[in-house]
Amino acid sequence: MNCRINSAECRVPRADTSHASPITPPASRPSPLGAPRPRAAFSLVEVMVACGIFFMCVFAILAMISSVLRNARLLRRVELDAGMVAAQVSNTNKLYEGSASGDFGKMYPDYSWDTDTYAVPGTSNGLFQVDIIVRRRGLQKPVDVMSIYLYKPESPPPR
Repeated sequence: MNCRINSAECRVPRADTSHASPITPPASRPSPLGAPRPRAAFSLVEVMVACGIFFMCVFAILAMISSVLRNARLLRRVELDAGMVAAQVSNTNKLYEGSASGDFGKMYPDYSWDTDTYAVPGTSNGLFQVDIIVRRRGLQKPVDVMSIYLYKPESPPPR
């Protein structure tokens, strides 16, 4: 390269390009029919496959969320069991042999309970067995049945 600092003349050696063909970008090169080539894009089949995969994923996620919400709803519902009556019976200091019955008030209006309390045979130390049955109005079969043993030494002796 021969250049002078204050001169406007500068010579740069050029490569021999006599055998090279001019390269044009593919988007601007005309098609054989003379119309310009369209830009690269997705075909209809590719778009339909992508949409199909997307909707399959979305529906799978919606099904999973629906099942999780249904299971959470089932966990939230408090089922009635004999443990509520057992807690009430065990809160007393003295137990008496015999039967008792009652209901759950406004909380569970269609349910009632029955208990049979008796001293365990062969013991006189205050060990009692309480059989609890929870029933629902209109059903023959009990909703829940439970037997518990309670030690209440302050209870009167068995008859």
